[in-house]
Amino acid sequence: MPVKILDFPKIVDPRGSLTFLQNPQFIPFEIHRVFWLLNEAENKNSFGFACEQVQFVIIALNGSFDVVIANIDGSTQKYSLNQSHQGLYVPALTWMHVENCSADAIGLYLSSEKYNADNYITDFETFKKVTV
Repeated sequence: MPVKILDFPKIVDPRGSLTFLQNPQFIPFEIHRVFWLLNEAENKNSFGFACEQVQFVIIALNGSFDVVIANIDGSTQKYSLNQSHQGLYVPALTWMHVENCSADAIGLYLSSEKYNADNYITDFETFKKVTV
């Protein structure tokens, strides 16, 4: 499956809104790790990375931010996340970085694998060699 926006149920009534996720109905992989990032707006040195085996779904729980996907030919696609009932699916071996975070941004990351530092590629030239 390519990078794409996933829509999750949004139930609205006078008390507010409710969004939920269920495996495998809304997430295209089994979730093995969940983490969230706060105060990314304070980090001016956002770095790119890819994972050899990890798939992600990224959700803006609060505020907004952009996820930039870079292709090995240098072209990019920018996905603006600002709705908590949507998530961005990012397959393995996809180079990405986050930018333009609002001060109140909270990014929720659902991961298909447990954390393993050896799975991360943090150099774009190495990424290009691995994907060719």
